[in-house]
Amino acid sequence: MASSGGTGVSPYAYKLFSVFGIPVTNAMVTGWVISILLIIGIKLMVGTPKLIPSRGQAMMEGMLTGVLDIMEPIIGKKLIKKVFPILITLFVFILINNWSGLLPGVGSFGHFVADKAIAADQVAAEVAQGHQVRAFDGQNYVGHFYYYFRPANADLNTTLALAIISFIAWIWYVLRYAGPGLLFYDLFGNKADKKEVPKPIYFMLFFVFIGVGAIECVSILSRLVSLPFRLFGNVFGGENLLTSMHGMIAWFVPVPFFFLEILIGLVQALVFTLLTAVYIGLIVNHGDDEHAH
Repeated sequence: MASSGGTGVSPYAYKLFSVFGIPVTNAMVTGWVISILLIIGIKLMVGTPKLIPSRGQAMMEGMLTGVLDIMEPIIGKKLIKKVFPILITLFVFILINNWSGLLPGVGSFGHFVADKAIAADQVAAEVAQGHQVRAFDGQNYVGHFYYYFRPANADLNTTLALAIISFIAWIWYVLRYAGPGLLFYDLFGNKADKKEVPKPIYFMLFFVFIGVGAIECVSILSRLVSLPFRLFGNVFGGENLLTSMHGMIAWFVPVPFFFLEILIGLVQALVFTLLTAVYIGLIVNHGDDEHAH
C-alpha cells in the first residue's frame, strides 16, 4: 500500500463507537486509558503507605510537597489542605494527558476511511490542500485517517469539562469558606473608606462599584472560555507541530520539539492549576485580610 497525505491534525475528535446512543471519541478513550494507567501506576509505586517510605512513595510525596509549596502562599495555610485535593487532581490529570501525545501509538494507530476515488493526476492537488490520500490496489482515494487514540486535552470538550470543574470548585470553596456575603461584597460592595471620602461621593461610589461588579461577573464567566481555549490551543498546536515535523523529516529533526512539548505540557498544567488556585485564593484570602483589620 502506497500512501501520501496532508500533515494537519483534525481540530475535532473522531467518533469511534456509541454506547447507549452516546458517542465515544478517540480523545475520550485516551483519557480513560491514561486515567486507569495512572491509578494503577500510583498504586503500584506507593503500595501501602509506610512511615519509612519506599522509593515510589518518596517520589509521590516529593511531587505532592512540591505542588503544595507552590499553592500554599496563594490559597493560604488555613484552606490549603481542603483545596489541595482538587488542585493536585487537576494538575496531574492535565499534565499526563498533555504528555500523552508523546506516547508511542497515540495519533498513529487507526484506520483509513475513503471518501472518494480520484485520478492519479489529482493526487498532488489534494495533498497540497491538506487532504489525506491513500492508494489501494492501484486506485487513489481521498479520505480521513481515524486515529484510535488522541490526547484528551487536544479535544475542546475535555478542556471545557475541566474548566467547568474548576468553576464549580471555585463556587463551592468560596461559598463554603468565605460565604455569600463576602462574595457579594467583594463583587459589588463599596470599598471606599467613609472616614476619608465625603458622604455625597461615598454614596455615588455605590453605583460605580455596582458597575464594576457587573464587569467582574462577566470576567468570572469568561473563565469558562479562556481556561479551556488556552489549554486546548497549546495542546492542539503542539500536536500539529509534531505531526508537521514528522511529515517533513521523520528522524532526528523532531526530537527537540519533543522536549519543547514536555516543557509546554508542564507549563500549561501548572498555569491551569495556578489560575484555579488564584481564583479561589483572591476571595478567601481577602476575607482573612478583612477579619485581620
